[in-house]
Amino acid sequence: MAMHGARWRWLGCLFAFCLSGVSQGDTLQLYTEEYPPMNFAREGRPTGMAVDLVRELLARTGDGARIHLVPWARAYREAQGEAGHGVFVTMRTAEREKLFKWVGPVAVVITSFYALKGSGIRVENLEQAGKLGSIAVPRQWYSYQELRARGLNNLYAVSGPQQMMDMLRHRRVPVVVADNVTLESLLALGGLRLEEVEPLYGFLRSEAYIAFSPATDDRLIAQWQQALDSMKADGSFALIYRRWLPGSDLPPGLITLPGESSLAH
Repeated sequence: MAMHGARWRWLGCLFAFCLSGVSQGDTLQLYTEEYPPMNFAREGRPTGMAVDLVRELLARTGDGARIHLVPWARAYREAQGEAGHGVFVTMRTAEREKLFKWVGPVAVVITSFYALKGSGIRVENLEQAGKLGSIAVPRQWYSYQELRARGLNNLYAVSGPQQMMDMLRHRRVPVVVADNVTLESLLALGGLRLEEVEPLYGFLRSEAYIAFSPATDDRLIAQWQQALDSMKADGSFALIYRRWLPGSDLPPGLITLPGESSLAH
């Protein structure tokens, strides 16, 4: 009887495990990059707004995970592989739609062209931007892909944001691309401050998500989305957001009222 009891307890645990939606294993593999203040390394450990959010989602869903801070190209590649692999944060675009399963949104980002203050540069549309000198932007960024797709041929592809901001500070390029959420942190990489630059033209509004491999169980995606929606409804999402972005109001799309769900995104 003891053996039969142990067997049934084991089968019961297995059954409960399968119902948990983590059929790919008890430890998710989540990848992120240096993208402060959303996600970055502090004393060798991942931190940031999105990292705090993911840890709260793990606590609410009961899932286990390893968070890997790696270069973006690797994070993006790994998240499209095995079930239970994911990347955060990443912008949800038409080109990426079928490459992942999505949980979010977790941030709304406005991407703009920026120049040094007093440059005299004026940009009111993408046609004018295409007539500027070189526009520096990291080649792996979604904004680089977007601008190429829109026909801009004057993009200066750089290896990363530090190179981009160094080039702006030394006036090797007149214009760079950055978003409103990470602008201050990116400028600091090149020794610049907010008051030293000015926005020229905001050309892209994007929503940032947690993206999982398409092989990931749909039940896990639904569980994570439900947990995120509950955080938005009970105010805990806003607390994390404002902790990292003090003084910032939650943009439209990041507020879920009781009874609502963002599953339609």
